[in-house]
Parts: sequence; structure tokens; C-alpha cells
Amino acid sequence: MGTVCQVCMHHCDLGPGQIGLCKARKNKDGTVVCANYGHVTSLALDPIEKKPLRMFCPGSMVLSVGSYGCNLRCPFCQNHQISMAGGDMADSIYLSPERLAAEAAAARRRGNIGVAFTYNEPLVGWEYVRDTARLVRGAGMKNVLVTNGTALPWVLDEILPYIDAMNIDLKGFREDHYRMLGGDLQVVKEFIVRALAKCHVELTTLVVPGQNDSASDMEDEARWIASINSGIPLHISRFFPRYHMMDAQATAVEDVYSLADVARKYLKNVFVGNC
Repeated sequence: MGTVCQVCMHHCDLGPGQIGLCKARKNKDGTVVCANYGHVTSLALDPIEKKPLRMFCPGSMVLSVGSYGCNLRCPFCQNHQISMAGGDMADSIYLSPERLAAEAAAARRRGNIGVAFTYNEPLVGWEYVRDTARLVRGAGMKNVLVTNGTALPWVLDEILPYIDAMNIDLKGFREDHYRMLGGDLQVVKEFIVRALAKCHVELTTLVVPGQNDSASDMEDEARWIASINSGIPLHISRFFPRYHMMDAQATAVEDVYSLADVARKYLKNVFVGNC
């Protein structure tokens, strides 16, 4: 019998020294710890619109940081080199929270407003997000989280006091689709509702042909979002062949625009991406 990780719905039961499904959490001496703490694989100053955020500090730049690991297994992952990698496979440098916060402050002269935790799934290493975001907030800057929304409520509560905006992936609106990705739709829905009560939230749905591209699915999704707040921004993005889906066809542009029209029947702020 090992130690059960409580960060997400997988509840990995880890023996001594064992690493979880996310490849970023480890049983160390009977305690599950963040194995990727401070291990930065990607660091770039990006336009805020790339997160994507369209209705939060438009026109600004944000220092974007990623580590390794993820608790989903999307076959179309565009960042699979780091999200599907463990510490033994991902090239990284160590940046303490203090160092990263200082880097963010130094980039102010280039238009930087703060730090975006992105690229891999940030919440598999939520402790680093919390510790860094607290310092960034203390320096009068902003924090952005780009997440798949599959952390449990107590993890979200740990970071919410320091997060100003999120983009949350809503990867579809069927339970069977989420199970195929290794996730849980209900967990994501609860995460979205909880986050909306505390910070600015925008959602993204990547439209994958044959998986989540039906008008009825989009109608159900948009209707649910509108039941919370019809002003929540929704980004509908086009799939391109990636990772285990290199032989698939990219989403037809007209299909993305058609689904955006479906969503606009219920939502005020629908944006089309990657077209």
C-alpha cells in the first residue's frame, strides 16, 4: 500500500519513490511531493492573446513559463515533448520562485504584466504556481493560469487568491470524450464554476474532427456556459495534426466557423482561433 496523491481525480497510489501518471508528482518518504518544482522547460514573453485571453489586459505581454508533466493523455497534444515527458526526458533549468518573479519584473520595460503558467499542465506542480504567483502579486504584477481544469477543488483554492485570469480547456461536452482523454468532465465543470467566482475566466475548445465536432455537442456546451454567465468568452480553435494524430486531417475552417455560430446563439463573446 502506497501513498495516494490527492491533486486530481486519478488518485495515484504511489509506492516509495514512485512517480504518478502525470510524471510530475512523486512519493518521497511517504509524502507526495512536487517533483517538477522550479524545473522550467519553456520561458517566453508572449502576447496575452496567445494564452488565449482576449478580454483580459488586451495588447499586453506576459512572461510565459512551463515545466513538464500533465494528468491527461490527449492524443493531439501540441506540447507533448514536455507535457508527456518526465524529469528524465525533459530538458529544463531550475528557476526558483524568487528568480522567476525577478525575471517578470525585469521584463516590465518590454510591456510585461506578470507571469502566465502554461505550456504543460501547471497544476500538477501547483506548489510552484502558488509560491511564484504570491511573489508576482506582491510585486504588483498579474498572474495568468492556462490549465485543463482537472485539479481537485482544494488545489484550486490554494492558488486562487493569487490568480488574476485563467484560460481553461473545455475539451468537449461528453463524458465519453473526456474518458478517452483520461479526464473527467464533471471535475472540469466544477473547476470552471469555482474559478469564475474569484477571477477572470475564458474557455477554449479545440475542435477535433470526428471527436467533438458535432453541432449538438457545441449546443450543449454553449447552453451550459450561458447558464452560468452568457458573457464568458469561449475560444473555438482549429485542430492540426499533432503527436499521435499526425495522420488525421486538420479541422475544416468552415466547420470551426459553423460551430462558432452555434455557440453565438447562447454566448456573447465567441472567438475563432487557428484559422
